[in-house]
Amino acid sequence: MNTGGRFRRSFFARPCLAVAPELLGAYLVHQFDDGTLLAGRIVEVEAYLGEGSDPGSHCYRGKTPRNSAMFGPPGHLYVYRSYGVHACANAVCEPEGRGAAVLLRALEPVAGSVRMHDARGLPRDAPPRNIANGPGKLCQALGITLDHCGTSLLDGPLALRRRRASDPVPRVARSRRIGLSRGREHLYRFYIDGSPFVSRARPG
Repeated sequence: MNTGGRFRRSFFARPCLAVAPELLGAYLVHQFDDGTLLAGRIVEVEAYLGEGSDPGSHCYRGKTPRNSAMFGPPGHLYVYRSYGVHACANAVCEPEGRGAAVLLRALEPVAGSVRMHDARGLPRDAPPRNIANGPGKLCQALGITLDHCGTSLLDGPLALRRRRASDPVPRVARSRRIGLSRGREHLYRFYIDGSPFVSRARPG
């Protein structure tokens, strides 16, 4: 599959709110040992800031064994389990030690959609927009687990790739984040306006 090439670490070593909207339209790619390639175009993300400034962030109260990867090198993965069930994937941002990351909330399948469909356990007549329109669904569809926490997104079997020059420039919209009890007033959610693959058709 052709993409626009690799991201450099310097792309992620910037303020989280700058990185988040620029990930829209990029590709999340997972190459399996058997040669299977799964890929999707990112259509929705949420920024979570560090240094205790964001009450909605996992690092708000500091570093713990659970969130330690969030304080790691920019361009690496922070994966956590939500409600004890779903894995959720985040791209670590800002200089190492800041504890900031971008949650990958939804994507549009572009390669390996049949395998993604099966991984989700969806009925055969389920629309493609239901495959990865949420952070837990995204990880299940792409085969992302807690074992990937701390791995690099710059290279390797699971990686982020730039959008192609021929791809349309995403029309970015912004809203409050979803499902938070604290920090929900911040407009830290970014999505491609008009995409049917976002987690909510009419975001609040």
